Amino acid sequence: MKNSIKTVCAVLSALVLSCDKTDDHSDDEGGKDDIDISTLSYEKIGTFSNGSGEEGFAEISAFDAKTNKLFIVNPNNKEVSVWDITKPSATIKGTPIPLSGTPNSVAVYNGLLAVAVENTNKQAAGTIVTYSTDSQSLENTYTVGSLPDMVAFSPNGRYIISANEGEPNDDYTVDPEGSISVIEINKNEVKTLNFAGFDAAAIGNNFRAFGPEASFAQDVEPEYIAVSDDSKYAYVTLQENNGIAVVDLDAKVITEVVGLGIKDFSLPQNTMDASNKDDIVGNFKNWPVLSYYMPDAITYTTINKTGYLITANEGDSRDYDGYSEEERVKDIDLDATIFPNAEELQKNKNLGRLKITTANGDIDGDGDFDKIYGYGARSFTIWNTSGSVVYDSGDKIGKKTFELNSAYFNADEGKADGRSDDKGAEPESVTTLKIGKSTLLFIGLERAGGVMVYNITNPNTPVFLKWLFDVNDVAPEGLLAIAAADSPTGENIVIITNEVSNTVAIYEIK
Repeated sequence: MKNSIKTVCAVLSALVLSCDKTDDHSDDEGGKDDIDISTLSYEKIGTFSNGSGEEGFAEISAFDAKTNKLFIVNPNNKEVSVWDITKPSATIKGTPIPLSGTPNSVAVYNGLLAVAVENTNKQAAGTIVTYSTDSQSLENTYTVGSLPDMVAFSPNGRYIISANEGEPNDDYTVDPEGSISVIEINKNEVKTLNFAGFDAAAIGNNFRAFGPEASFAQDVEPEYIAVSDDSKYAYVTLQENNGIAVVDLDAKVITEVVGLGIKDFSLPQNTMDASNKDDIVGNFKNWPVLSYYMPDAITYTTINKTGYLITANEGDSRDYDGYSEEERVKDIDLDATIFPNAEELQKNKNLGRLKITTANGDIDGDGDFDKIYGYGARSFTIWNTSGSVVYDSGDKIGKKTFELNSAYFNADEGKADGRSDDKGAEPESVTTLKIGKSTLLFIGLERAGGVMVYNITNPNTPVFLKWLFDVNDVAPEGLLAIAAADSPTGENIVIITNEVSNTVAIYEIK
């Protein structure tokens, strides 16, 4: 889900990042009932580097409360790095777990570590491998679909679920099917589910299937997993397709695929800065642009006995040597009737620089574009479990980062405004934490950097609390919250793994 670095105000660099996500998302609102969320403090109590130089030594992480070990996806070394965080201020590097392929994701449940490993041939079947968190000995290996990108346990520990992205090769000559694998641990059984029988037109609501010469099953690309508190359903984002798949875990079937619709940036609540070449940082305006939500991370939470899905709407395009949908508005032909001001719109200072898709928008097939479609919603969205919007943050992420620290607004490699033409701050990671009767939401900003904290106790009207930011932590990829009962400090903590800076930051919430 990316705000940048370099040149930060001392006040913000001191802002402590904090969040927590219990492994059990249940609606148990026990403990301290009358906590004033506004009085919470956030303190960075530990930080370490999992590698140096090139990015890619620290991505997704998982924590084991039995051993106080933190397991970190380390693609560059083709391993899972292991750290003892019993004392967050003095973490100890342990023996890593070597892998035969590139790891993409990790998850932990009750002393068992699951790792999603892609094949050295990215289009071939991948594996989920499991290890004891204590001895780190290999427990089992399961064959799953192509490119397992995320792995998760069901809350009851019965299932391991793998989202197998099935990306094509760079020439777009080999396009494996996207799939979802459900592993029933006690039976040692794997069932890999594909998307045969589904149809984009029937799904509707701006679901996209557009890869060249690809069947629907090949075109679908599962990305990220959330599981309901009762362990009955998995919800899997299909990022490039702008949808969510619903899996009945007991029946091991995909019951539904939902299109997520579009966000209209001509509406008052949806302004954006669309150019990195207008010499204005924070140039918020409405534009005749429709953009796909295209969420990366998703989480499930229960509030007042109602289940919700929350997504970080990063956006993503297909950009390969063999096929690319990416283009800039200035380089396409706009329908003169619909866009009589096309020449003005296509100037760099206006919409000219904005990256859009050429796979959609030519409604009548005459070669010019009748609608402009972009990538990502520059927001987080709370949905009901049927895929209807309960709340979308509109332009609030952009405006709040600009207000608090304009030097990091839509930043790219330390340059403010550098990503305004391309998905903005890029909300990527998301998790929740229950404190007393309240529910906090944490959104990691891959480009802008740091984590935004909201009170979503009323999911219809989230309230911004804090932007937790440290200049030394760049591009939060993994966002992990640990409840006080499982935490090595006895307090709620949040762990952020940052893929560009290779740093791991540990924050305590009191």
